[in-house]
Amino acid sequence: MTKPSKFAHVVYMTRRYDEMIAWYKKVFQADVVHQDPALAFLTYDDEHHRFAFANLDLLKPGGDGGRGDIGVNHVAYTFASAADLLATYKRLKAEGITPYWPIHHGIALSMYYRDPDGNRMEFQVDHGSAEDAIAYMKSDKFGRNAVGVDYDPDELLARYEAGASEAELMAMPEGPPADIPIEHGIS
Repeated sequence: MTKPSKFAHVVYMTRRYDEMIAWYKKVFQADVVHQDPALAFLTYDDEHHRFAFANLDLLKPGGDGGRGDIGVNHVAYTFASAADLLATYKRLKAEGITPYWPIHHGIALSMYYRDPDGNRMEFQVDHGSAEDAIAYMKSDKFGRNAVGVDYDPDELLARYEAGASEAELMAMPEGPPADIPIEHGIS
């Protein structure tokens, strides 16, 4: 069985956006890698981000305090390669477990899953080094699309099984910025 190679990050949904960012900066001595009015990404080590914050006052005004409202949105696990991620996708799909959101974030190829209690997790493969990801997250391109582009995991799996290279599998597809599936969570 292919297993994640490391824990990557945690994402929080908050109605105290600025306070949360300030607190995590102080407590973890974290640096802001990207911040806009809706999303912020912080790191304290060699990972491109260890925390992300979603500003629900902009993304989901008025929320009901339920599962999609404040608190931990998801935890993320990194796989060593797109091949490992796709092998896991194939294994889980055979068990009837499919991702609710396959997305290429530009910095990572990701699939989001829910466990039986509704806890969300992201399985991802980083696209390049942490330094490359941080540079991308500070770029205008990321600023214009901090979410990414949707993709079809079955199509990507077929390309993998047909012999596509790791670079071909990791290339960000063309397409419009993805909608955040707010009922399920934030990147």
